[in-house]
Amino acid sequence: MNDADVSKQIQQMVRFIRQEAEEKANEILVSAEEEFNIEKLQLVEAEKKKIRQEYERKEKQVQVRKKIEYSMQLNASRIKVLQAQDDMVNSMKDGAGKELLNVSQNHHHYKNLLKDLIVQSLLRLKEPAVLLRCRKDDHNLVESVLHSAKEEYAEKANVFPPEIIVDHDIYLPPAPSHHNAHGLSCSGGVVLASRDGKIVFENSLDARLDVAFRKKLPEVCS
Repeated sequence: MNDADVSKQIQQMVRFIRQEAEEKANEILVSAEEEFNIEKLQLVEAEKKKIRQEYERKEKQVQVRKKIEYSMQLNASRIKVLQAQDDMVNSMKDGAGKELLNVSQNHHHYKNLLKDLIVQSLLRLKEPAVLLRCRKDDHNLVESVLHSAKEEYAEKANVFPPEIIVDHDIYLPPAPSHHNAHGLSCSGGVVLASRDGKIVFENSLDARLDVAFRKKLPEVCS
């Protein structure tokens, strides 16, 4: 093999090595680009996921705030309605309370009412001896109907007439007045209790008004 043949073979070998090197380099570049694209896609998807999660989190916060605001507005509306109902009931009760003051002004009618209240109280207590309290201004009227009240109760309950002790030491508060606007007051009626004080039946006009309003309150507020 002469020098020319040797040189030719060397050149062929160099071209082959160079071609393989170029092909290998291309493979490396393609592989590197694929890996880069994959990693870039993964990073993009990861960022998209973060953005979605952040959006969902903020959306939930907005929904929670809306629910809280709606609940607060609803509660505020309910409070306003309840306050309006309460004001209306109190206004009606105040008006009725003022009307009660007129009841005791008619002595004949009030005298019969006191007797009925005493009989009703006796029927509730069913005690052989009771303590009675009334307003100081009503003392004489109460004394005047005690006998008839005891007889009526005895007839209705089919028992002996009870002993009724009128308390001369402690009276119910007086009627409401401008001079005692913020003090205790009583529009009339009586309070009866057992001798030992364990059973008390409050049958004042104010107590009956409270009972009537409690019973009628659902109708008033509906």
